[in-house]
Amino acid sequence: MQTGEAVSIVRGDEELLARTSHLFATATEIACAANGLGTWMLTHASEDLDALARARRGHVRVRKVYRPGVLIDPVSAQGLRRVRDRHGAEIRITTDELNETILFDRRLAILAGDLSGGRRSYSVITQSEAVQGITSLYEAVWRSATDLDVYDAGIAEIRELAPRVLDLLGQGVKDEVAARRLGLGVRTYRRRVAELMDALGADSRFQAGVRARELGLV
Repeated sequence: MQTGEAVSIVRGDEELLARTSHLFATATEIACAANGLGTWMLTHASEDLDALARARRGHVRVRKVYRPGVLIDPVSAQGLRRVRDRHGAEIRITTDELNETILFDRRLAILAGDLSGGRRSYSVITQSEAVQGITSLYEAVWRSATDLDVYDAGIAEIRELAPRVLDLLGQGVKDEVAARRLGLGVRTYRRRVAELMDALGADSRFQAGVRARELGLV
């Protein structure tokens, strides 16, 4: 671990978990932002840490904000609701761009970095002004985000159509033909494609395909 003034650079999920797991036993407020469910906390957390989180339910406020892409896949959407119900977490969905972030008691922040050699780096920040700035950004996203159940209800139809729409887009099928195959009007089909692109955070149909592959949807 490389250490600077109030900033530590941690290499790899295992080291991060080893150095920060104790915070889950003492924090009274945990806030997270993630693009998907495959964050270090969910992928690498031990059974003991999971049990601790359940035992502390009611004693710690847990907030999580995710991108809409996590709701496109039914299995992922179910997993998100399970996280909420199991740990009593407040979950919202945002269309804003996110960097994976974890905040403990507004005093310590963890920012995910890039992958290098198969290992992700993380910045563990305790410098008060920096943590305050990160917290302010998080709160702004949280305030504008939508409650999980509300967003989930609105995206239910596009989630059902998503696999077929993504397949048609991948084949390069023209809108008129794709709409006919799905039993939709052309305008409705194009609206569904636009909704899917928005949920995936994509600016183009090509980018939607890339994001869908990243999320394991195709």
